[in-house]
Amino acid sequence: MPTPSVARYHPVARALHWVLGLAILGLFAVGLYMTDLPFSPQRLKLYNWHKWAGIVILGLSVLRLLWRWAKRPPALPEAIEAAMPAWQRQAHRLTHLGLYALFFVVPLVGWAYSSAAGFSIVLFGQLPLPDFVPVNPDLAEAIKPWHELSAFALVGLALLHVLGALKHAVIDRDGLLRRML
Repeated sequence: MPTPSVARYHPVARALHWVLGLAILGLFAVGLYMTDLPFSPQRLKLYNWHKWAGIVILGLSVLRLLWRWAKRPPALPEAIEAAMPAWQRQAHRLTHLGLYALFFVVPLVGWAYSSAAGFSIVLFGQLPLPDFVPVNPDLAEAIKPWHELSAFALVGLALLHVLGALKHAVIDRDGLLRRML
């Protein structure tokens, strides 16, 4: 079902989409890598970098959400939406809702874990951020798995999002992917 023209997202929305997508995938990879390292200056450096990147992603997520509220994204083209089964439309909506929720949950839970474990975040080594929760080792142990689980959920939904986009590009060939390119 080729579509001659599909309304595109605003360039700011496209930039935030791609920057956040790549940053989240990169940060996830670093997170997987650093947790298996032995205690060393390299591991400490990566943990600090991971925290900084998480805070930057949180800030960009706030910008992205504010932008989305200010500049509504283009609606799915009627022909494409009509051709999608109800379960695909529901998956589309729930995947996007889940992604947006996890854009905030993952870094906030990570910040809470770091604070509870007694490791304050000093952004770029210069700007100390307030602790999100008080130091509490028991709380840190309770929070720790939630950061990992929510990060895996975020990457899982991102993969589902990519697969959906590829389906539209390769199987449906409906031009939907051009909205974000």
